[in-house]
Amino acid sequence: MADGSTQGFTHERYAPVRAAFDANLASGADIGASFCATLEGQTVVDLWGGFADAAATQPWRQDTIVNVYSTTKTMTALTALILADRGELDFDAPVARYWPEFAASGKDRVKVSHLMSHAAGLSGWKEPITTQDLYDWEKATSLLAAQAPYWEPGTAPGYHALTQGYLVGEVVRRITGRSLGTVFREEVAEPLGADFHIGLPASEDVRVAELIPPPPGQAVGAGRQTELQANMSNNPGIDVSATRTRGWRGAEIPAAGGTGNARSVAEIHAILANGGVAKGKRFLSEAGCRRALELQIEGDDLILGGPARFGMGFGLGGGVVPLPNPQDSMFWGGYGGSLVIIDMEARTTIAYAMNKMAGTTTGDMRALGLAMAMWTVLGVV
Repeated sequence: MADGSTQGFTHERYAPVRAAFDANLASGADIGASFCATLEGQTVVDLWGGFADAAATQPWRQDTIVNVYSTTKTMTALTALILADRGELDFDAPVARYWPEFAASGKDRVKVSHLMSHAAGLSGWKEPITTQDLYDWEKATSLLAAQAPYWEPGTAPGYHALTQGYLVGEVVRRITGRSLGTVFREEVAEPLGADFHIGLPASEDVRVAELIPPPPGQAVGAGRQTELQANMSNNPGIDVSATRTRGWRGAEIPAAGGTGNARSVAEIHAILANGGVAKGKRFLSEAGCRRALELQIEGDDLILGGPARFGMGFGLGGGVVPLPNPQDSMFWGGYGGSLVIIDMEARTTIAYAMNKMAGTTTGDMRALGLAMAMWTVLGVV
C-alpha cells in the first residue's frame, strides 16, 4: 500500500499499542515510524507506517531503515558486553592495557568502565574538528588518545555523545583486530538476520528514510550552554542533513551513525532481555547480560544537564525515563526520538524509530506513549 497507513502485525491482545501507533501518525506527531516489541524472545508487535520522506511521497515500508543517532550506542555496548563475557575484555582494566597511546595526558588510570558509562571526562574533542573528521577513524581516535580529560574520570557523568563510540570502538579494534562495525555485523547482526548497520553499504541507501530536523529552537545546542555543553554541541555541530550523505552512512560512527529500524533494534536486544539467547542462538551468559545493569555512576550529567544513572553502556531505571521494573531495566535513545527499553524482569524489549525529529536525546511522548500501551497490556504498570 502506498497511502502511508499502518502495516505489520500485533497479536490481538496488543491492539492498544497499534491504536497508539495509529494516533501518532494521524495527529502528525509522526511522519513515518516503526515500532517493535518482543516478549520472551518472541516478536509480538511489529508495526510500520507513514512516509519515509518529508514530502510524503514515499511510503515507509517493511524494510525502511533510518539513522537512529545515539540508539546506536546500545549496539556498541552490546558488542563490548559480548567480548567481556568471553573474557577478552576486562571492564575494570585501564584502557591503556589495550590501547597504550591512550595513557597520554594523565589518562593511564582511566578504566574501560569509565568509557562505557560516560565518565571518562572525554565528552568532546579539544582540537577543532569537522563532520568530515568523524569519517576518519584514525584522526578521531588519535586526538582523543592524546588529550587530557575535561574532568576527573570516574567522578561525574558527562554524556559522550559522539566520542563514546570511538573510545569503546578503538578498544574493541585493539582486542579483535576488527572494526566495531565489523565485529557487530559478524557477531550479532548477521547471525540474527538483523537489519542494523554501523557503516551502511551503499547498496542499501535506497531504503533509508529522510530524517526531518527538529523545529528551530529545539535542536541540540539551542539555548544557553556551559562551555562543556557547547563543545559537545558545536565541535563539530550536529548537521542532520549529513545523514543523507554517503560519507556519514558509510562511516563507522558507533555512537551516532547506526542505521536500522525498530524491528532490528528490538530483536537484537532480545539477547539482553532473554538471558543471552535470541532466535535460538546464545550470544551471552545470563550473568554477562546482567553486567549491563551494574550502576557505574550517577548524578547530574555535565552535558545533558539533568539526573543520570549509567550502567555498562546503558541508562538505568531511576534516571530521566520512568521504567516499571527499574532494578532490572535499561534504556537509551537517539537524538530526535528513537528509543529502546530492555526489561530483564518482564523479558521484553520495546523499540521505536522514526524520521520526524524532536529536540530530545532520551525519548519523547511518541515512544513513551507506545511503551505505556505495551506495559498496560502486560500488566507491569
